[in-house]
Amino acid sequence: MSNIHPTALVADGARLDPTVTVGPYTVIGEHVTIGAGTTVGAHCVIDGHTTIGADNRIFQFNSIGAIPQDKKYAGEPTELVIGDRNTIREFCTLNLGVPQAGGITTVGHDNWIMAYTHIAHDCHVGNHTTLANNTTLAGHVHLGDWVTVGGLTGIHQFVKIGAHAMVGFASAVSQDVPPFMLVDGNPLAVRGYNVVGLRRRGFSAERIAAVKQMHKLIYRQGLTLEAARAAIAELAQSAPQASDDAAMMEQFLADATRGIAR
Repeated sequence: MSNIHPTALVADGARLDPTVTVGPYTVIGEHVTIGAGTTVGAHCVIDGHTTIGADNRIFQFNSIGAIPQDKKYAGEPTELVIGDRNTIREFCTLNLGVPQAGGITTVGHDNWIMAYTHIAHDCHVGNHTTLANNTTLAGHVHLGDWVTVGGLTGIHQFVKIGAHAMVGFASAVSQDVPPFMLVDGNPLAVRGYNVVGLRRRGFSAERIAAVKQMHKLIYRQGLTLEAARAAIAELAQSAPQASDDAAMMEQFLADATRGIAR
């Protein structure tokens, strides 16, 4: 392929679309698949059973598909799956899964992953997320769609962050963050709801008002979590435009395993 630099090392078993571009001194392993239009910069290592979709931009000096940083891992053929149109900046590390947790790490579509980000084994990153420099995801972290994480933030293993939430700069996230919330700090605290992000994404006034009401129910009215969930379920009936948002919040609270950020 003319768009593979002559100094790159691409294993015989690797499957690269003819439109893939690979920069100098990059190493690609035999079980790697890369889709159409993806560009891989110089000095990258892409290994393991890694599948990368179309039109991704992978900058120089990345380690993608390396074995997980988990002492239980014994060389099993686990996976890393990356979707389409992601930007992965310099010095990021994305690891394979471990068999005990399903054996797959996933990154969705249209994500903006900035330099020095670490995505550990069995993480599941949604679509349209923004992970600023030095974001660190420990194992089994789940990020919903449109999540934004500020730089120098650490996220504890097994934490879930709901869709449209925003985590501020240099935060320590050790509990689940409900959808739409705005959090920061160490210890982490909820500062409000992500109204600016929702407006940018075209949320109607009715939907934003419903998110504001959910924030009040969970954090401002002294309700138990069960009582807040019940009130949010009723909100889904009284605000039809926001019924999906309320249902997502109610389900997230039901599934929270580490307690929610307060």
